[in-house]
Amino acid sequence: MKKLKSIMPGTAVCAVIAAVATLTGGISIGGFSFELIGAPVIAILLGMILTLVFPKLASLTSLSGGIKFTSKKILQWAVVILGFSLNLSTIAQVGAKSLPVIVGTISISLIVAFIMMKLMKVDPKTACLIGVGSSICGGSAIAATAPVIDADDEDVARSISVIFLFNVLAALIFPTLGHAIGLGTEGFAVFAGTAVNDTSSVVATGYAFSEAAGDFATMVKLTRTLAIIPAVLAFAAINVHLKRKAQAAEGTAVKVSIKSIFPWFILGFLAMSALTSLG
Repeated sequence: MKKLKSIMPGTAVCAVIAAVATLTGGISIGGFSFELIGAPVIAILLGMILTLVFPKLASLTSLSGGIKFTSKKILQWAVVILGFSLNLSTIAQVGAKSLPVIVGTISISLIVAFIMMKLMKVDPKTACLIGVGSSICGGSAIAATAPVIDADDEDVARSISVIFLFNVLAALIFPTLGHAIGLGTEGFAVFAGTAVNDTSSVVATGYAFSEAAGDFATMVKLTRTLAIIPAVLAFAAINVHLKRKAQAAEGTAVKVSIKSIFPWFILGFLAMSALTSLG
């Protein structure tokens, strides 16, 4: 009960931000729809603005516990719930056509992120989050990967900023570009489903081209979301290896708990997908 009371104020603040972001995501002003940005990105921007205006807000004793609980535990539960949106049988049918493109784009994106990290001397954790966010599914992939690689709030904020920028650009430019270069419905759907980051932006981009393209692009995107599983497991394994290597170099005892690092919420994500697939 004492722990519950300590996290309630901060959790309530996060809930208010989430509610405002969700409502804002359905608003259109002067022909511009905030759906292009997506409620998750709007929520993150609101949090960043609040931190800028009230720098000490998140560090207040009364709020810090709930904010930390929301950003870690509730975020992981949200990834589990995301599994309910994936019907594995439907994705298997649609994904068969787009799987080679999905695997190719994800692989190239991660390789490019690694090369750019080396060339521009970007922080490895930030580069990792930008790589998975760009190649897999934007904010959801970042949320799933961040705790596995021990990324801090600044790493997440930087990577989300990049994802947000290119989400908006893609949603505004891609439909016109698709028509200009003569892409058909299925071709544009694969293009949008593999090139746009967040699911909400894929939906907005696809339906801006045509209704059929929107339906197919959403399925391609959800197929791409499954890459969260191998990606997070791979980064968890790499993180264990790096910690052991660092400890060995320091001459300290190698004690890295696989249990504490393994992303158990990914198993929940897969279980929810299986339940949806079973009806």
